[in-house]
Amino acid sequence: MRKITRFFWFCSGAHIDTLKKYPLEHNKYVGIGATIFFTALFACLAGGYAMYFVFSGSALAVVFAVLFGLIWGLAIFNMDRYIVSSINKQGTTNQQILQASPRILLAIMIGIVISRPLELKIFDKEIREKLKTAYLKGQNRKIDTLQKTYTQKYTMEMTKNNDLKREKDSLERDINRSRVQLNEEVFGSKTDQTSGLAGYGTYAKQKEIILQEKEARLKTVTDDIGKMDQYLAQRKDFEGLNNTRLFTNEQLDSLANIAGFADRNWALGQLAFRQDGTKDLDTYLAQSFIGYLFILFECLPVFVKLMSPKGPYDVALARLSEAEIHFADRDKDREMSLTDQVFDHQLDTDVVKRKKIITAQSDYDFERHSYE
Repeated sequence: MRKITRFFWFCSGAHIDTLKKYPLEHNKYVGIGATIFFTALFACLAGGYAMYFVFSGSALAVVFAVLFGLIWGLAIFNMDRYIVSSINKQGTTNQQILQASPRILLAIMIGIVISRPLELKIFDKEIREKLKTAYLKGQNRKIDTLQKTYTQKYTMEMTKNNDLKREKDSLERDINRSRVQLNEEVFGSKTDQTSGLAGYGTYAKQKEIILQEKEARLKTVTDDIGKMDQYLAQRKDFEGLNNTRLFTNEQLDSLANIAGFADRNWALGQLAFRQDGTKDLDTYLAQSFIGYLFILFECLPVFVKLMSPKGPYDVALARLSEAEIHFADRDKDREMSLTDQVFDHQLDTDVVKRKKIITAQSDYDFERHSYE
């Protein structure tokens, strides 16, 4: 327990040697340190989960996720630790709130960032269904676009093909009627279209010739339809219409599994809306409260530090800070004094040297003058 306590003291950014002297403050800073630690832990998990989807499908996805998660968690831990430890309890309440305002805004931003990846995991099942629906709609739109483009480009050929098919249907009906009439003429059945004379006579031969002409035309039309169908099928392959199919359930599951962070984030935002575009209040509130929870959790260390009354540790820490400032100023004065002394000594040494040089020069000039 001592090691855990000291660890949470370290997480809170407290001066451990000073904090040891005030037992009443121990639990408060254990709570602050634990809050900072678990906030960083959630940030680590959120960052790693987000990075895992960024590199999803790669063999090193897990390695990158763990590495980035640790770096992100340590960065949040260091930032929270600095935010809490830098709040000065010596000022008034308004001064403390004003001092903590930028830190609270920063904590809100951090809370939003770390909550989003965890929301993606919490709503994973709903996100998958939303993605599958979106992919299926996208494939439908793609097929419709290809079909529309194909129809616009080959309208003339399709119209001609339809005309040939209608002519074929008409010819087949006429041929069936002509065969019936030929049989009636041969067997002597009396109708409006036959003579009533049995045998293969003139009328029967005429009807047979007409039947053969219609059959020849039917063969020509059938051949033309086959050629046109083959041509249109080739054009469909060329335009990619034959190769584009609706996704199966297995394909949709696979696409949802490999969906990137951007697609999943988009799907999470779309969960708050129904099919008709109206807002789904229940889902919206669920997402919002999860985000608010993490924002509150991230701001909690700052709020705890602001709400806690000024204790003996804070007074001692302020005195220690004042003493450190005093000692720093004293050391600075000493350094300046020593610098001045060295400068004065150097200056005195230079003056003495100049006097000696002037004296020597004067003696030299006097001796030279005497010699001359």
